[in-house]
Amino acid sequence: MTDDTSRAPDQFEAENLDTPSIPADLPLLPLRDTVLFPNSFMPLAVAREASVRLIDEATATGRMIGVFTQREAGTEEPLQEDLYSIGTATHIHKMFKLPDGSLRLIVQGLARIRLDGVILTHPYLRGAVSAAEEVLRDEDHLEIDALQRNIKSNFQQVVSLSPLLSDDLQALAANITDPGKLADFIASSLTTIGTAVKQEVLDTLDIRARMDSLNRLLIKELEVLELGSKIQSQVQSEVGKNQREYFLREQLKAIQKELGEGDEQAKEIDELRSKIDAAGMPESVKKETLRELDRLSKMPVAAAEYTVSRTYLDWIVALPWSRRTEDSIDLKRTKGVLDADHSGLEKVKDRVLEYLAVRKLNPDVKGPILCFLGPPGVGKTSLAKSIANAIGRKFVRVSLGGMRDEAEIRGHRRTYIGALPGQIIQGLRRAESKNPVFILDEIDKLGADFRGDPASALLEVLDPEQNNSFRDHYLDVPFDLSQVLFLTTANVMDPIPPALRDRMEVLELAGYTEEEKLKIAVEHLIEKQIRNQGLTPEQVEFTVPAIASVIRNYTREAGVRNLEREIGALCRKVARRRAEGDETKVVITPETVNEMLGAPVFLDEEIENRTKDPGVAVGLAWTPAGGEVLFVEASRMQGAGSLTLTGHLGDVMKESARTALSWFRTNAARYGVDPSFYKDSEIHLHVPSGAIPKDGPSAGVTMMTALASELTGRPVRGDIAMTGEITLSGRVLPVGGIKEKVLAARRHGIKEVILPRQNEKNIREDLTEELRRELTIHYVQEIEEVVAIALLPSSEQTHTGLPPLHGGVQPTVN
Repeated sequence: MTDDTSRAPDQFEAENLDTPSIPADLPLLPLRDTVLFPNSFMPLAVAREASVRLIDEATATGRMIGVFTQREAGTEEPLQEDLYSIGTATHIHKMFKLPDGSLRLIVQGLARIRLDGVILTHPYLRGAVSAAEEVLRDEDHLEIDALQRNIKSNFQQVVSLSPLLSDDLQALAANITDPGKLADFIASSLTTIGTAVKQEVLDTLDIRARMDSLNRLLIKELEVLELGSKIQSQVQSEVGKNQREYFLREQLKAIQKELGEGDEQAKEIDELRSKIDAAGMPESVKKETLRELDRLSKMPVAAAEYTVSRTYLDWIVALPWSRRTEDSIDLKRTKGVLDADHSGLEKVKDRVLEYLAVRKLNPDVKGPILCFLGPPGVGKTSLAKSIANAIGRKFVRVSLGGMRDEAEIRGHRRTYIGALPGQIIQGLRRAESKNPVFILDEIDKLGADFRGDPASALLEVLDPEQNNSFRDHYLDVPFDLSQVLFLTTANVMDPIPPALRDRMEVLELAGYTEEEKLKIAVEHLIEKQIRNQGLTPEQVEFTVPAIASVIRNYTREAGVRNLEREIGALCRKVARRRAEGDETKVVITPETVNEMLGAPVFLDEEIENRTKDPGVAVGLAWTPAGGEVLFVEASRMQGAGSLTLTGHLGDVMKESARTALSWFRTNAARYGVDPSFYKDSEIHLHVPSGAIPKDGPSAGVTMMTALASELTGRPVRGDIAMTGEITLSGRVLPVGGIKEKVLAARRHGIKEVILPRQNEKNIREDLTEELRRELTIHYVQEIEEVVAIALLPSSEQTHTGLPPLHGGVQPTVN
């Protein structure tokens, strides 16, 4: 085996050296990937057994061998066809034997030779050779001279640009005048050209053609080196600039350290980077955040954009990407907490416990969107807070009342001055947890204008199938809201858009009964107000009859807000007495209540007084604040057959009045009234509290009863109230808000109520057994039943019992 890995020539023979005589045959040494040129020195490594024997015999005889390059370097035992036809007659100057048996040679190329044939192949190659004469024509003299100058010039530039070539080669090339030897020297010196190209130069015997070929190689090599030099220069310039900046920064840090100062911006960047790593963001969010941090690190602190970018990063690292509170799901404890905080509201509590039970069995279940619907003061917001306490979650409340800008929900884009995230993201930052109880208060009070519709923006927030990738306009990265327990509150459902209503599970919270209010006052309100007014339980004591008097005579409401205010007023009266020096303990009794709060606001006998004359009936109405008692007055006078309606009535209510009149005219004879009474009469229906708008079909039976009372001259019973829609055929249809209406009747001391039969299920579901026992409820299907129950007999002016019914129809009493 023959190798050559360091092939640069060590010397070059003098030009006047005579060409040696070439024997007719020579031992042949094949070379791999190496071309030996005449007049050049080269080290060779010989390891193949046949080649080693060849060298041993050659050194013992004449030290001249023929060196030929293999066409394929992988050929182990080359023959004539495996060798190039032009090689070099070579003299062995030195030989070194190594311990492994291989040889190291220093050889000198003498002259080109041609391989005429192989004589022997064993024990080594030996072939017939002849001198390969170079061709130099006289007519090529000028062209060769020009080529020689160009080659020397180009070679000097190649040497100066190439880091692999020694500068001494320029001087050696400049001293060679023979064109053939110059071409061989330069070709042997170029380390970047391949074996095949070098062999092509060796094969070219025409000196002009050889120099022309070499000149082209030098020009190509020069172009490559110049391009490489240009690229290297650019790279070094960039690297030099970066290194310069790095060194300057390091020097600045060292100077600041010596002065006791720090690079505040670098500290901020490092601090933000550590916060980003610790935040537990999703990979896509982290990538975007790091990109923004990289922008920030390149900005000067004085830039206007710096504060915007810094604020954005502060917001995004402060969000609870991975922080959550573990649910404490103990159903017995939760029920105890809810019962202790709120009296009644069993349906709502059961729904919350059902959700927790499901979550205990399946922790990955998506939270429901619950909407607490009810009048003011019944505890919707406080119930949501109790739920958060019961399950061990953080609590966030956002009031939506009056909100008109969509950006309040989704946030402003960062291009605006003073932009901030929306209330949803702000609430999560305040909670420092990704799974808080999040209450959206007063969702029915949302508005809309040219800035957008917040209700539409809530569609994504309140949809468990979509809110796992909620994208706030300010953050512009997705945030998972699927683990948030959203609760909403509303007084009425009508203003809520249908699409938003469809995403919520509505739980109605009706008003409290008198007993429930009394319990709430004793267990919660009294203690709270005593503490708020700076008193102690040893200084003031409330009796149960006093609280009942406040509930019955001073506060008729669905909730307990006014009750709490009145208790607070009583406590303030006591606080003033003590501040004036009266240290006597005060016991609040009904008499004390009258003394401190003045005359009762509501009187029970008012209804009896207002219904003692014919034409006045007591109805029940629903309002956003709960149920209310409604009076309807009817009057007949001389006229030309007209119906007058007053009291700020809506279209539906006016139509109910006309329906009632039409039904009574149809059935007037059954009640002893002339069917033609309407020809010379004017009927006037009035609903007091004329400043308050009123509408709805549920006052139909009340208007019918008032008309019947006025036209028959029979007064309406003063202890009965009614509600229900009527038809021309005399049917009584069901209405809504039954519990609120019944509780309103009870607050006013009314013991009997007329309801449509189809509302019986509402009574059984919404009213307690105790409350049902206290009230007498008449379920009716026909208007005749209402008239028979509600009107006193013509001979009676006061209620003495149920009157006999026309047509044998008996009411159903529960």
